[in-house]
Amino acid sequence: MKNLTTLASMSMGLVACFWLQSCAQSPEVATQLTDQLQGKLVLTGSSTVAPLASEIGKRFESENPRVRVDVQTGGSSRGIADARQRVADIGMVSRDLKQSEKDLQGFAIARDGIGIIVHKTNPVQSLSNQQIVDIYQGKIDNWQDVGGKRAPITVVNKAEGRSTLELFLKYFQLKNSEIKADVVIGDNEQGIKTVAGNPNGIGYVSIGTAEYSSKQDVPIKLLPVAGIAATTENVQNGTFPLSRSLTLVTKTIPVGLDKAFIEFSRSQKVQDIVTEQNFVPLEE
Repeated sequence: MKNLTTLASMSMGLVACFWLQSCAQSPEVATQLTDQLQGKLVLTGSSTVAPLASEIGKRFESENPRVRVDVQTGGSSRGIADARQRVADIGMVSRDLKQSEKDLQGFAIARDGIGIIVHKTNPVQSLSNQQIVDIYQGKIDNWQDVGGKRAPITVVNKAEGRSTLELFLKYFQLKNSEIKADVVIGDNEQGIKTVAGNPNGIGYVSIGTAEYSSKQDVPIKLLPVAGIAATTENVQNGTFPLSRSLTLVTKTIPVGLDKAFIEFSRSQKVQDIVTEQNFVPLEE
């Protein structure tokens, strides 16, 4: 009986010891759990920014296992609208915010350019700004008129609501109603696939996306704009005339998970991702 009493006392002592250790550690454990980011983050908008945001999101998730990042496309106009209406936590816009959008908060994460693309087999090596305008207005409708083969030009234009369209129109001083398009596409990938599948096509897309596609042996090539080669390097050094910021947008000053993701997206932790996707990293 004495032995049983002794064993019982020892067991109670061990339980008490473990309980005290647990109590001693629990504030730290609780703090760690509280400090961990958690929840779902929804981003919508620009098809140019989306692939970059997706890769950044994967790395962000790996560092924060209790977070999920959902990236959806739909164009910069959707990014603006969804951020305004709080349908999305963060909007994606492939340009700077306009004066009429100053009610929103914008945070650049990289830079990109807009380039003119034709099929890789097209013998035309360059077009003047006026020739591009004339092609898009239907005044020039055959490649032989600009030094190419005798073949009708297939004009590929962007759909309304795409910032790439807005910047293209602004730079070439065009109105969308003036454009005589044969094909209207949404995102960059559609534009690239359309021109890659049509030796007579011409379009305009993200330089970063086009360079990446070219490296994957997609049969397209970028033409110079105003005599400047359409390259990420020239976007970076400021010589290419048609460039823009890739921007994350929120309704109000970001806090919590939104703030953490935006800061992560602008940090040195993701600059390799930006470079791999042929965009220009933010300056240090």
